[in-house]
Amino acid sequence: MMKNIIKYIAALCLFGVVIVTYACSKGGVKAGNTPVQPSPPTDPVVPPKTDVAMWLTTPDQLQLFKQQNISLVFAGASNNNATITVDDSRTYQTIDGFGFALTGGSATLINSLNETDKAALLNELFKTDGNNIGISYLRISLGASDLSANPFSYDDVSGDVELKNFSLDKEKVDLIPILKRILAINPGIKILSCPWSAPAWMKDNNSFYGGSLKPEYYDVYARYFVKYIQAMKAEGITIDAITPQNEPLNAYNNPSMLMVSADQGKFVKNNLGPAFRAASIATKIIVYDHNADHPEYATDIFADAAVAGFVDGAAFHLYGGNINALGMVHSQYPDKNIYFTEQATFGGGNFGGDLAWHISNLIIGATRNWSRNVLEWNLASDPNLKPHTDGGCTTCLGAVTIGNSVTRNVSYYIIAHAAKFVRPGAVRIASDLLNTLQTVAFKNTDGSKVMVVLNTATTSQTFNISYNNKAVSTTIPAGAVATYVW
Repeated sequence: MMKNIIKYIAALCLFGVVIVTYACSKGGVKAGNTPVQPSPPTDPVVPPKTDVAMWLTTPDQLQLFKQQNISLVFAGASNNNATITVDDSRTYQTIDGFGFALTGGSATLINSLNETDKAALLNELFKTDGNNIGISYLRISLGASDLSANPFSYDDVSGDVELKNFSLDKEKVDLIPILKRILAINPGIKILSCPWSAPAWMKDNNSFYGGSLKPEYYDVYARYFVKYIQAMKAEGITIDAITPQNEPLNAYNNPSMLMVSADQGKFVKNNLGPAFRAASIATKIIVYDHNADHPEYATDIFADAAVAGFVDGAAFHLYGGNINALGMVHSQYPDKNIYFTEQATFGGGNFGGDLAWHISNLIIGATRNWSRNVLEWNLASDPNLKPHTDGGCTTCLGAVTIGNSVTRNVSYYIIAHAAKFVRPGAVRIASDLLNTLQTVAFKNTDGSKVMVVLNTATTSQTFNISYNNKAVSTTIPAGAVATYVW
């Protein structure tokens, strides 16, 4: 009898195992052994067939440099939409790149990240695949800028006219290691360098703040530039271009130095240009590096043929003046290149307003006025908008904020809309400007076309993009920017 009972219990257990197994095979069991039905399988999202990729940023930040999952196929236009025609048979300047100032403070913040986060951020900023934004041009300071923790030069030993104490040691902590990481990702990135001040002992006020370079130190200062370029080269870092002075008409920053156009012309003609030539330095000399309200600073220098032979072009900011001044300089001296090297966004700014202003004036405006690059100021700041010198900019907002986490700010998206797609060597091509649809277009060396469009209207707009007698119809929300690639 006992054996039969045991067999019966065993049979019941086996039957229970079968029931549970069956239930599990049909979707598992919840608490209390209640069987549930499985969820239906999710079909993978198949991107629609499209000829044109579209990336969008909206002023409400609901779309932040987001690729749109829509179909844009070229066909015969059969609607009454406004049409923007892109014509790659009409070409303008070559593009060197888009990017930011890698200030000393930016380098310190990036270098302070743990290795995993540092690598991820650098890849995101400098690679071009996936959602990475492909920065292709950097501006760095020759010595300290006002977004360094403290002012310094590379030779602060007073009277060292032989520059025996010249050293890049201060940059070997953060800036040079970060630049080497960037170069490992993008070996072809262009780097522009400029000083905020000469060493204080070379100036008439013996201070980093304000003052002017003493004429008796012009030759020493030219050799200082040569030593810098050679020392950076020894670190594996090629300086593509320099400007003799950041904001030479602004003596109210820390550091800063006044250098009027006549003095800059003399310095380049008699000292810096000959010193570069004697040392076989190919680094470009770009003059001015200040606001568009004084374009005559550059043209006065270009007018002296003895100076102009050493000068590649002129650089501009837009804290004053009109962006169209760049085009006027090009019209007067078409053999000289135009660059746009600085514009800040500020803490407490309005995302939509800043997005529209910078896209309109810089990404579209500067390049339509012959600029070979567009650089925003600056790459990184902390949550308190530091570091900066005592007397430096206290409100400048980085493209990224680095604190307990990394936050992306408006200038990140401004540059991303061009940098990722308009690669070095691209040429600007013709595109129509409509009343409330601002545009600029480019053709890359691989043949791909890129157009950036800003909708300045207060309502969304639907329009056609026409290329080679075919068109696609597309819509942009009010105040938004879109990049189209085909």
